Amino acid sequence: MLRAVTLSCGLFGSWAAAQASPLQDSPPAPSVSTPEATGGAPHSIGPGTPTAAGVTFGNPRFSSDRGKTRVVFDLAAGITYRLTPTAGGLRLDVFGARVVPRTRAGLGPSVTGYRAVGHQVLLATPFPLSSSDGWWASEATIASGSRVLILDFGPTLLGGAGDSLRALARPSSAPPAPGTEAGHLTAASQNGPTTAAAPSRPPGPLASRPAVPEGLTPSDALSATSGVAAPAPPPAVPGQEPGQPSALSGQAPGALQPGAALTLPRLGQTPGLTHVVLDLPPGTRYRLVPGGVGLRVELSGVSAAALSAQQVTPEVRAWRVEPTPDGAVVTLLTGTTLTERSGWRAQLVPPLAGSDRSRLAIDLSPALADLTPLTPREQVVAAVPPLQTLRGTALLASSATLVRPRVVIDPGHGGHDSGGVGAVVEKQVALDVALRVRDLLRRAGVEVVMTRETDRELAPDKATDLNQWAGLGTPGTQLYLSIHVNAMPPASALRGYGVETWWNPNHPLSSSFAALIQKNVITVTGAFSQGLKNSRSLAVLRNSRIPAALIEIGYTSHPIDGLNLQNPTYLDRMALGIAQGIREALVTGVTAGGGGR
Repeated sequence: MLRAVTLSCGLFGSWAAAQASPLQDSPPAPSVSTPEATGGAPHSIGPGTPTAAGVTFGNPRFSSDRGKTRVVFDLAAGITYRLTPTAGGLRLDVFGARVVPRTRAGLGPSVTGYRAVGHQVLLATPFPLSSSDGWWASEATIASGSRVLILDFGPTLLGGAGDSLRALARPSSAPPAPGTEAGHLTAASQNGPTTAAAPSRPPGPLASRPAVPEGLTPSDALSATSGVAAPAPPPAVPGQEPGQPSALSGQAPGALQPGAALTLPRLGQTPGLTHVVLDLPPGTRYRLVPGGVGLRVELSGVSAAALSAQQVTPEVRAWRVEPTPDGAVVTLLTGTTLTERSGWRAQLVPPLAGSDRSRLAIDLSPALADLTPLTPREQVVAAVPPLQTLRGTALLASSATLVRPRVVIDPGHGGHDSGGVGAVVEKQVALDVALRVRDLLRRAGVEVVMTRETDRELAPDKATDLNQWAGLGTPGTQLYLSIHVNAMPPASALRGYGVETWWNPNHPLSSSFAALIQKNVITVTGAFSQGLKNSRSLAVLRNSRIPAALIEIGYTSHPIDGLNLQNPTYLDRMALGIAQGIREALVTGVTAGGGGR
């Protein structure tokens, strides 16, 4: 049973692969077409050279050290192979030898599964691979004179194919040879032993988040010149309507087949997101129950055996199938909180040609936010009562003047300072959201002072510019809020997603104001909460004389957050959450007060 479980755990690295049937244990016929592991068009995986009698490939040796895993294959003369990095691991297409069939889970911390079948070997990793990130491949001659293929895996490795293999790959500008594809790395073992060249760039640690100078926000260190680029966003669930919430219950079409067995969940990965496919027999009913640690899928009308798997992908820590009297329960453990409209999305997809099983397609990512459009009634902030001014030392009730409460909204960056650049440009999105907040608050009776309403800065020098923005938070104004977009370096992009709010001890009520902003924004958007931050002194906050906060509304460097930040509905929800947080602060007294002007 363990063998059956491991076949589906993280070995299919794309949505296209998750849609297709799992690989079978029987060898494929020559020139079989299968979907690309990276989600591309079908390609030939037939052997490029006849399989030599008695020549085998497989049964690797493996070891681990400090989170990295090494896998070593022996290379007999005449073997050729192709290396394909994907979001779910590394695939080897092997020619000129018989691949020894084998399935195994957990070769090490950085290789969660091994499967050899037909002419393919798949090494599943808990993190996505690119052409140069997450792995390192080289050939070498050992003391016995035999040649070996050495594959190192780890989240902090850089390199991809070593020089000895890279030299054998066709240039991307040249047309691919028959049986190969552009973007694949193809190498051939020669008839005699050779010595692999030493790599010019050995594996090294990924770049960590750069140090942030005093007074700057976390994303200020990543400008347009720093090359912050989000990984390619994942494809949408087939048939999914982004403007509609996922249905929490449904039924596969067709007449119920009593006793029909539920097959293993099929999983695939794209950067920042895991796809799960449940093949439902006709008539199967389902109910989805999102919760604090994952998604529970209750099925009726099927039979199932008890199965489970651990440490499957970064987004799915484990899954298990449990039989029930009338069906089964599939639990997908994420380790992060899911709501009815965030952290996941699902769609019942019609059967593939030749199959009667509908596919319950589920995407899981903590960065998936609520993108359900707001109704006109929902896009309203309740009126904020006016304030009474103070004259002298006493409140003259008979002649007191009622005034609108005043807040400062600061869209981060502007002018020559773009801020973080990835899926979106920080200065543009910050201004877009700020203008939406302005309009909501003004209709609620709040006077809004904008630090900028166009693409500009107050001073060309960054420090002077920040100090001038902060200087607008003066007595007579109740609150100050700065709006920013976060970012991470490309090598760390998948680690940064969600919303966080910063405060400094510039005023006794700044922390309370920041908490109200964070609470309301998370409630309205369903975004992942990174919580409150105050570990860094920020110029735009510390120089303000009134309660002040700075919100990072998402990560332009993350593939899922990048899609959120491009979505008008997400921006509407973000603006509404911010405006409601400001209103709550004003009506509950979390302000600088309404002193005379």
